[in-house]
Amino acid sequence: MLAGALLAAALVLLAAPTGAHAAVTAPDTPGGDQEPTEFYFGGLISFDGEPVPDVVMEVSGNGFEAETVTDAEGKWRLYVPEKEEYRITVDESTLPDGVIVDAEQLPDGVTAVQGTSGAFDVGFGATGTKIVNLFLGEGERVTTSFIDQFMERLVNGLNFGLLLALAAVGVSLIFGTTGLTNFAHAEMLTFGAIIALVFGVNLALPMWLVLPIVVAFGAGLGWSLDAGLWKPLRRRGIGLVQLMIVSIGLSLALRYVYQFFIGGSTYQLPGAGAGRDIRFGPIAVSWIDLASMGISIVLLLAVAFWLLRTRIGKATRAISDNPSLAAASGINVDRVIRIVWILASALAAVAGVLWAYFRPGVKWDMGVQVLLLVFAAVTLGGLGTAFGALIGSIIVGVLVEMSTLLGIPPDMKYVGALAVLIIILLVRPQGLLGRKERLG
Repeated sequence: MLAGALLAAALVLLAAPTGAHAAVTAPDTPGGDQEPTEFYFGGLISFDGEPVPDVVMEVSGNGFEAETVTDAEGKWRLYVPEKEEYRITVDESTLPDGVIVDAEQLPDGVTAVQGTSGAFDVGFGATGTKIVNLFLGEGERVTTSFIDQFMERLVNGLNFGLLLALAAVGVSLIFGTTGLTNFAHAEMLTFGAIIALVFGVNLALPMWLVLPIVVAFGAGLGWSLDAGLWKPLRRRGIGLVQLMIVSIGLSLALRYVYQFFIGGSTYQLPGAGAGRDIRFGPIAVSWIDLASMGISIVLLLAVAFWLLRTRIGKATRAISDNPSLAAASGINVDRVIRIVWILASALAAVAGVLWAYFRPGVKWDMGVQVLLLVFAAVTLGGLGTAFGALIGSIIVGVLVEMSTLLGIPPDMKYVGALAVLIIILLVRPQGLLGRKERLG
């Protein structure tokens, strides 16, 4: 089967990934255990000669993020995957009232980030260990206004929503034409990111050339999955519940195949973690952010044109409305479904690459981390409606990024989007653009 050939070709090349570095997994919650590496930052936070416990410390850079918390003696340590320059941030909300880090007592090699009072650029010296002792003093904290934070989170939310839409439109098209809720869509995202890792890192091809390759491999995966699995099951008259269970099994199988070949580490694509040095007023973005939004918009406009202006696109909408009537009208339903699978898989593959840049890193289970939000977007917009999936994705993406401004802890920000989904469905069960259906 072509799907097996495509997957084998990619994973054989990945068996010994070169050039990619594994990012150490670290906890999302303060105080959790980190996975030790040979490189780390550490130190002591003190105020008036006394240690300051329970201060949240974050490190970011080169596509890596982690955080920890100072212990009872004021000590902290943050492991990083390689010997590069990173940004260390002190969560000032966890400091005692009225104090900040004393910029005049910063160690050598530590530079305060302009316009902040708690962020510092830090590099290693001759060794793989950098001690950064921070002394607190009285001072006024430099904060960003709510409006500036709102604008920046809004842009981040739009970026997130657009990449969600690439995956959600595919899920919606598959559901509309076949009635299948495809849980294996998560692994289609992961597949695209893995292909980008193979060709962009192992084979060192430029990313402008890697993306068309990702599209081609993604389309090939969609074609072979439908030809080798879904079409035979449809012809046997397998029910939708059984098909959904098959998709869950396929998802688990593919996920652990990925893990077998690439392990549990996280690998970075070229350019991941690029600095946000492009500014539009209060909004700071990186060139990767702009490229991601541009690619998403172009692809979504192309899908909209395909649905509205081409014969196959109109046939797809007809099948979504009434499959039996579409077949009676002479539409080749199997052919249209095959094209939908190809398109959905190609879009998911691109979404996987963009997701690897948005939350830096290619990992064996990266697709499942966003699958629930994709389903939420599809349900919110209206099951089986591609344009509803687009609108639902934008809403979910913006809500997720805005949630922390509303006081929701970062670890709970996905819950906020799902809560809004539940509320909207209580008011409008068919979703924003869905049609009411009569049951019974």
